[in-house]
Formats: sequence, C-alpha cells, structure tokens
Amino acid sequence: MSDSPITHSKTVNSEPFLRARMPELDSIRGIAVLLVLFYHGFGFAYGLSGLRGIGRLFVAATLGGWVGVNLFFVLSGFLITGILLDTKARADYYKRFYFRRALRILPLYYAVLCLLVVLTRAGLINRHVSWAFLGLSSIYMANVTELFGIPIQYGVLWSLGVEEHFYLFWPIAVRLLSRRGIAIAGTIIIMCTSLRSLSYVLGGQAGAGYTWLVADGLAMGAVLASLIRGPLGTCAGIRNVMWAAFASSVFLFAVGTPFGILSARHFLGMALRPIAINLFFVGIISMALRLGTCPWKTILNLAPLRFVGDISYCVYLIHMLVFELVDHVLARLNPSLPPGREHIAVMALRFFAAASFTIGLAALSRRYFENPFLRLKARFDNGVDVSTSRSSKLIGQIPSPAEDLQTALEIAR
Repeated sequence: MSDSPITHSKTVNSEPFLRARMPELDSIRGIAVLLVLFYHGFGFAYGLSGLRGIGRLFVAATLGGWVGVNLFFVLSGFLITGILLDTKARADYYKRFYFRRALRILPLYYAVLCLLVVLTRAGLINRHVSWAFLGLSSIYMANVTELFGIPIQYGVLWSLGVEEHFYLFWPIAVRLLSRRGIAIAGTIIIMCTSLRSLSYVLGGQAGAGYTWLVADGLAMGAVLASLIRGPLGTCAGIRNVMWAAFASSVFLFAVGTPFGILSARHFLGMALRPIAINLFFVGIISMALRLGTCPWKTILNLAPLRFVGDISYCVYLIHMLVFELVDHVLARLNPSLPPGREHIAVMALRFFAAASFTIGLAALSRRYFENPFLRLKARFDNGVDVSTSRSSKLIGQIPSPAEDLQTALEIAR
C-alpha cells in the first residue's frame, strides 16, 4: 500500500478526496458543536413544559442536538484512523502520534479542569464537583466514574474519556494490522451493540457513556477511513458508500420505529439506534467529501461554520460552564428576571449571551493558549514549520502529499 492516500482517492477530475485542506470537514465539525450548543442551551436545560407555538417547535427541534456527539465520534474515528494509516510506516509512529495528541488535547483539558475548580469553589456556578471526580477526570475516566460510586459532575467530559481511550489503544491496532485488517473495527461495532443489548436485558446502564458501549461511532469512522484509502476511494466508490450508509440508516429507522427504535426506553432503540445514527453520519461525511471536490463545494465551505469548527474543542469543553456563569450573572443583575422555563424570550437572552461569550473565549483560547502548544507539533514534521492560525493554513515545504495531508488533518483535529 502506498503511503499517499491520494493515489487511491481520485475523483473523475483527478482532484483527490483526501486533501491537505478539507474545509468541508471543518464545517461538519462546526455543525456538530452547534448541535450540542443549542441542545444544552434550550431543550436539555428547559424541556417543552409551558411552551406553545413557534417557541415550542424551536425548542423541540433542539432536543435531538445530543447526536452532535455521535457526529464528533464518527468524524474523529475517520480523521484519526486516516492519520494513523498514512504514517504507520514511520519509525517514530507511536512517539509522534502520542506527542502530537498530547499537545492538542491536554493543555486545554487541564486548563478547563482548573477553571472548573475555581468557578465551583468561588460559588460562581451552581454545581458541586468533588475532588474524586476531578481526580478520575484528570486521567480521562470521567465516563466511568459511576463505576466507582461517583456521579458525573461535569457531563461534557465523558466523551473526552471515550476519545482518549481510543487514542491510547487504536494506534496499536492500526500499526499491527494491514488496511484490510482494520476490519477489526467491524468487530468493535458488533461488540458495542451486543454489550448494549446485554446491559439492557440485565437491567444495567445500557445508555451510559462507557467506552465499550459507545465506541462503535469511532469504529464506523475508522471503517470509512480505511475504505476511502482502497478501491472505494473513487468518485463512484464514495458515492456508493454514501448511499449505502444513508439507505442502511433509513432502513433501520423505518423497520425499527414500530418496535421502539426511536426511544432509548426500548430494547431495539438502546441496541440499534446508535448504529442507525452513526451510519447516517458516515453518509454525511462521505457526502461532504464528495461535495468538497465538485462545483458545489461552496455549500459546505462556509466561513462561519469553518470558524466554529476550528474552535469547537474549546467551545465543547467550556460551554456548560459559561451557561451556568451567565445564569449567575443574570440573577445578580436582575433578580426579578423570570426563570427561563416557559419563557422563550428569557431562554433566547440566556443563550445569546452564553453562546457569544463561549465563542469569543474559545477564539481567544485558540489564538493565545492552544496555538503555542500546537506549533510544537512541527518538531515531528522533519523540520516543517506548521502554522496553527484560525484558518489552520500550512506553511513551509511539505515533503510529500501524505505528509501534507496527515499534518493538516492533525491540525484540524
């Protein structure tokens, strides 16, 4: 297998699906974090009680925003597996990957843990966070704290735990197996589905964020990354993958709806709903790659979405803290302000203030806090200097198409 995926991923006009810059995936990431932001800002926070008319319809539309995490998982599995496949022949494969992941993930993550301590101890947010939870979160076990009798006290951290477990073990599998051997990801999909089913039957927490129950989204992204580097990495191939993923998702929902697939309160929903959702997002990512190499590429090449996608990591980590901080400030500034529940105008005021502050703070974090760490990644690029500005453009002389691609993907991630 060639180191360069470009030899396997050509469109009819010779433009590769896998490129050094794939702005359509930045936009997809932006959509994912906005789904989560609107979900936590409206539906999750208030529900539909007391709402009527357009306000009720709008809040109802945000209730499905939790699937943004599924989209993050599928996209992460696709990007990270692609990076690993394209660099598996390097002598410094492990050292390079883990060092670069640490620079991308750890500084901001631990900064947010410190911020969580400060805000809770200062009484600026209405949340109790124990030292036990912080300790487990500091070693990326926030998604399994309940196994130790400790409730999840800052919910957004659970998905970071899942991703870190993926980062820890998946490089070993990719290094030891051939591209076709990545079919082990299919085993992970089956395993997660089986364990969710078993947990439901035994009365366990089948909907918990334990890695072994939710890793199938990452695995589906990994399968897509492997397929697109093979014979299916053509115009016709990726179109077939896209339609197959969409059709499978629709089929599962259509056949399973009478049996409760739309609800996690039913066996079929608990077991197969994540599969249907993840398949849909495999189709979305495939479609985005297809659009990115055709005249309609501007559909997803939108500057606002790419901007939000670029800062999505920080937005995701801090947005719940900011919502609670805004609640505290609004209550101090205007004690007579009615609660958001049943008042769509108050909901909108709270969301606009919190979302604006979240995005502004994330942009500052990206430029002044995260980027200095990201620039250190260049030490593992044979001397290539990589700029990690807001637009994530590459500078310097890239030694090969494969290097160009995987460097850009890691910056985007």
